[in-house]
Amino acid sequence: MAMTNAPKKAELHDAADISRALAPAFDDDPMMRWFFPEDATRATTLADYFSTLFTRQYLLNGVVERTADAAAFWVPAEAQEKAVPDAETIQLLIGILGERAGLFKEAVETAAAHTPGEPHWSLALIGAAPAAQGTGQGGALLRSGLAQADAAGQPVYLESSKAANLPVYEHFGFTVREEFVLPGGGPTLWGMWRDAR
Repeated sequence: MAMTNAPKKAELHDAADISRALAPAFDDDPMMRWFFPEDATRATTLADYFSTLFTRQYLLNGVVERTADAAAFWVPAEAQEKAVPDAETIQLLIGILGERAGLFKEAVETAAAHTPGEPHWSLALIGAAPAAQGTGQGGALLRSGLAQADAAGQPVYLESSKAANLPVYEHFGFTVREEFVLPGGGPTLWGMWRDAR
């Protein structure tokens, strides 16, 4: 059956398709370019990175939805403490990140220090393959996840490292809560918040 723009719950066998959509979606993202600075290998390493996060972290303890050419990784309030990489996943990520693993660890710790303490859903990431951008797939995924958070009576938090995406999130009811810079010469992140509706 052909995929449509309607979000559906992702399953393990979707890993390759999700990675194929997310790797090019994040190719120009400042944080991903900081973690994976080599142009020649970025596509492959991003695919490995997203596949690892999907199969070992968010599929198990989050809500992952996809469309034909896009995906979103959400973490409900009750799963926040569980949706962290285990020791084996950390070792896999170190292998993917190589010499940038230390910067990645510092970035994760810095972001965690800025994460709101009150119960909330998190939008860990969302992306659509470049050819699919503007087709409504990302918007459909946002609306679906936000509806689930609203049904649970929970606000939603996200971090964006791309200033151009801020108006998109603002359109969906998010406001910038905080701006901070990652250590080691990293990019700026904007913490954004949306109250439950």
